[in-house]
Amino acid sequence: METPVATADLLQANQDLHAENENLKAVNDQLKAKNEQLVFELLLAKQRHFGRSADVLPEQADLDLDMVFDEAEVTEVPEADTETEEKEETEEISSYTRKKAGRKALPKDLPRVEKIIDIPEEEKRCACGACKQVIGEEVSEKLLYIPATMLVIQYKRLKYGCRDCEGSGDEDHPAVQTAPAVPAIIPKGIATASLLSTVFANKFIDHLPYYRQEQRFKRQGVKISRQDMSNWQLKCTKVLTPLAALMNKQIKAADVAHIDETVLQVLNEPLRKDTQKGYMWVVRGGPPDKIVYRYHYDPTRSSDVAKLLLDGFTGYLMSDAYSAYKTLTESKTEGITNVFCWAHSRRRFVEAAKVQKKAGTAHEAVGMIKHLYIIEKKLRGQLEQGEITVEQFSEKRKELVKPQLKKIHQWLKKKALIIPPKTLVGEAIHYTLNNWEPLERYIEHPALRPDNNVMEREGIKPFVISRKNWIFSGSPDGAESSSMLFSIITTAKEHKLNPQAYLYYILEMAPYMKSLEDWETLLPWNVKLPPVLDRAYIEQTMDSLIKSL
Repeated sequence: METPVATADLLQANQDLHAENENLKAVNDQLKAKNEQLVFELLLAKQRHFGRSADVLPEQADLDLDMVFDEAEVTEVPEADTETEEKEETEEISSYTRKKAGRKALPKDLPRVEKIIDIPEEEKRCACGACKQVIGEEVSEKLLYIPATMLVIQYKRLKYGCRDCEGSGDEDHPAVQTAPAVPAIIPKGIATASLLSTVFANKFIDHLPYYRQEQRFKRQGVKISRQDMSNWQLKCTKVLTPLAALMNKQIKAADVAHIDETVLQVLNEPLRKDTQKGYMWVVRGGPPDKIVYRYHYDPTRSSDVAKLLLDGFTGYLMSDAYSAYKTLTESKTEGITNVFCWAHSRRRFVEAAKVQKKAGTAHEAVGMIKHLYIIEKKLRGQLEQGEITVEQFSEKRKELVKPQLKKIHQWLKKKALIIPPKTLVGEAIHYTLNNWEPLERYIEHPALRPDNNVMEREGIKPFVISRKNWIFSGSPDGAESSSMLFSIITTAKEHKLNPQAYLYYILEMAPYMKSLEDWETLLPWNVKLPPVLDRAYIEQTMDSLIKSL
């Protein structure tokens, strides 16, 4: 018969074993969760390294979307607009035309050189004895490329002197007089505006480093070193500083701006190692007809740089959720309101979806965010076609987007309670919830869109492609010089100018500029140039402008 003491010991031992079992279960659950997280991180790393970089869902996931939510939920629109959208879709299908097969015709504005191909004289006589007559022709066209030609312009400045005297001593009327030198952006250099614009376009538009251009010039029989081209760049940007300053002022003249930054390695910086990262900052802003891009190099990613670039600006700032941009709104005197990019939020859900074997929460989130873009695309198209006014666009967008935003917010809060925060989906949910107010703020201004893609596409991407080719800048001065040329070129492209033609124009005109009013005539929105580089047209335009100065 068991004693009370033995029974108590058994009960205690049982409780201890039960507690230990519960602890082991908890540890096991934690290890399972950790293992699952590590598996997802590994799959994501493989996806980033080997998979597509585009923010699109896997094809299989697209097929499984119906398993997660109704198709109507993704594409639904309010009842008042359903008939209109269906009608538009029907009209779009009925107006579809198939592309014509075959080679596209060559541009009509290219000069033509005719080559008549005839048959031999003995074949021009018919079997009946009569002479054959031309009754038509078969025309085919081939495109001829003439390699760039290097010419030397030899300036001969005539000297005049008086043979009857040695001068009167009057400095205003010297006995010997020489014709003045032709103004040039590099007065004593060998480079013309034509050569300079080609060199800069090769590097900053076509992403060709100076050492490759050096080899190309060598094949053409001309020796131009990379150091020469670097020096030309520094000298030209120094002259163009007033133009860049006038462009930068436009950012303060509007109440919407975009900002982003990317890394740049710069060598020979004081008190810094060559392996340390620097940053190229890009700001986009200005009135709708005077949009400018401002590139700026700085060794740090500090919020002080953002404050410097946005000094004097008040309004909405579209960006990602980087903390430096958040600090701009901490002080009420800044006058800046953060608006965050939905593409960054969506990207997190897309990355989570890519490592999931079947459709789930991440796919559902992408579908709900997609609805915001469906509304934006439809209304923005109506605005651009003149079907609605800016005021109607703003009111209608708020009317359609607010319910969808509320739906997304409520859904995210529910999911946050059941999905671990350290999973990829959990991180995406908490990122979106933590930045919710700036994310939904884009509907407050008609110039704002759901994302910052215009900056990433037009401002950051061209720079990153160039950086992959020339890898680093040789000095801080070179980085600042490059930032100015990127600013000028990207702004010119924004205003539908041929950037190389614009460079040629301003480099040729710069020596004649004497005041800020003169420099204003060179701003991209004040210049009209042909879409194709036509030096004759540009020189004619320059002659007329020089005469008016």
